[in-house]
Amino acid sequence: MPKATISGLFGSSPIRPLQQHMASVQECVNELLPYINAVLAKNWQEAAKHQASISELEREADRLKRELRLRMPNSLFMPVSRRDLLELLTMQDKVANKSKDIAGLILGRKMEFPGDLGQQIRSFVEKSIEASAQAQTAINELDELVETGFRGTEVKLVSSMIQKLDDLEHETDRIQIQIRSELVQLESELPPIDVMFMYKVIDAIGDLGDRAQQVGSRLELLLAR
Repeated sequence: MPKATISGLFGSSPIRPLQQHMASVQECVNELLPYINAVLAKNWQEAAKHQASISELEREADRLKRELRLRMPNSLFMPVSRRDLLELLTMQDKVANKSKDIAGLILGRKMEFPGDLGQQIRSFVEKSIEASAQAQTAINELDELVETGFRGTEVKLVSSMIQKLDDLEHETDRIQIQIRSELVQLESELPPIDVMFMYKVIDAIGDLGDRAQQVGSRLELLLAR
């Protein structure tokens, strides 16, 4: 598939390229599900393929980010400042970065999750992916917000989307607490180094949901201005 080009999307506004970047980020995040499925099946060859795909998609998102930063005009005749858009872009980029971190951390040690912990990890990943997808849904309304001058029913619609994103992030927090509690009960049966890295993975998956929520929080700040 040919690479997306920011210059071909710009026109008179950077909003569409920003949305294109978030779409690229979500492609990267989505790849975590088949990746974690391969991990739980202990199919390390398949897991390595998905990890390589995640890394490639993260690099593509990073390329789009750099191009957008370079091409974004210093002044915009619209109710969104350049600084606000660049901060939103940074928040989006951190979502892709965290996906890459998760995949690399698990594959690097070929981690195996004991008992039911693996399926809980899978559910955790699914919920974090859902949070990121909800962030993308909200970002896809940004052009409509600009057209309406950040007023009217469109603001209410996006606010409801952000509220749903907040709810999803709270759900990821709940799952994270539950998984950490489960792991505490298993600590004495596992090598200490393995336990330490499992906590790192749990925290990283939690960070993925947090960073998706931060995209929504940054968009919410635009609604308030």
